[in-house]
Amino acid sequence: MIKSKKQGILIVISAPSGAGKGTVIKEMCNQNSNLWVSVSATSRPMRTNDEEGKTYYFITGEDFKQKIEENYFLEYTNYAGNYYGTPKKYIQEHLDAGYDVILEIEIEGAMNVKKIIPEALCVFIMPPSLKELKRRLESRGTDSKTKILERFKIAYHEINEVTKYNYVVINDEIEAAADKVLSIIKAEKCRVDRIEDVFLQNEEEYMHELLLDDKDFTNKSLNLE
Repeated sequence: MIKSKKQGILIVISAPSGAGKGTVIKEMCNQNSNLWVSVSATSRPMRTNDEEGKTYYFITGEDFKQKIEENYFLEYTNYAGNYYGTPKKYIQEHLDAGYDVILEIEIEGAMNVKKIIPEALCVFIMPPSLKELKRRLESRGTDSKTKILERFKIAYHEINEVTKYNYVVINDEIEAAADKVLSIIKAEKCRVDRIEDVFLQNEEEYMHELLLDDKDFTNKSLNLE
């Protein structure tokens, strides 16, 4: 029998603004209780649907810069004029406890994590089309037309970075997209390099190993002599 490693998998999920990665991750957590989502810190202003400590940790730009100096972040980046960063605290603790840890971060931050932790699983969430992406950005009702145009231009360039990721999932329907990412995680857990040990579970397997160790029996059975 195969004994898999207890340690969880670090999963990095990125997407253009408006692609719906946050909603996909929420649906994944509804389906799988073994997932733990790391909460990022940001210097961007809070929106009406934001919640401190759940959506982000909201801090000022000056505080963010101070924490950079203190080596507080696993990674950080400046996106659309605001800082975003992943606090190191609790990530390794949850991985060691067997939880699969999700980092919901931008592309630059994702690539920085990949350099530090090469075995991290990187998944890119893609919108069904640029037309749909534009509609989603406009439907938020939180940004000016200038800000929407800026986000759309950034998203257009980000989509061209998809080849840097291990997997890509199109978010045309929330549940289906979440199912695909969860299937990717399950497949990753079956990789040979995640096997910790191989051991014998019952007498039949033990007897089989003994017979294979008997060269005379093996050679005659296989007509090798």
